[in-house]
Amino acid sequence: MTVAAAGCGDRTSIPGPVSTARAVVLALVALLCTVFVLWHARRFSADTALLVSVLGVAPWLLAVRGLWNRRRQAYAGGLLLTTPYLGYALMEVVANPGARVYAATTLLTAFALAVALVAFLRVSRRTAAAPI
Repeated sequence: MTVAAAGCGDRTSIPGPVSTARAVVLALVALLCTVFVLWHARRFSADTALLVSVLGVAPWLLAVRGLWNRRRQAYAGGLLLTTPYLGYALMEVVANPGARVYAATTLLTAFALAVALVAFLRVSRRTAAAPI
C-alpha cells in the first residue's frame, strides 16, 4: 500500500504552523472572554455584570472576524486589545484579595494570548505577501 493510498500523503489534512497558531489564538480568545464574563457575573449584580461584560468582550467580538480570516492586521491589533486585560487583572491581583483567582486566571490567559498572537505573526510572516 502506498502512502497516497493510505491517506497519509494528503497535505491538506495536516495542519501547518499557521493553522495551529490560529486555532490556539481563537481558543485563547474564547477562554479569555469566558473567564472575564464569569468573573464579573460573580462579582457584580446582573445588570452591572451584563454591562461590564459587554463592554469588556465587545472589542474581541469585533476582532474575531479578522482573526478567523487570518488578517495579520487583526492579530497585530489583538496585541493592543490584550493590554487592558493585563493591566486590569494585574491591578486586581494586587489590590483585591477576593478576586485573585479570577484575576490571576485572566492575567495568565491574557499573557498566553499575547504570546500566541506574536507566535502567529512570526509564523505567518513567512507566507505573507511582501509589501510594495
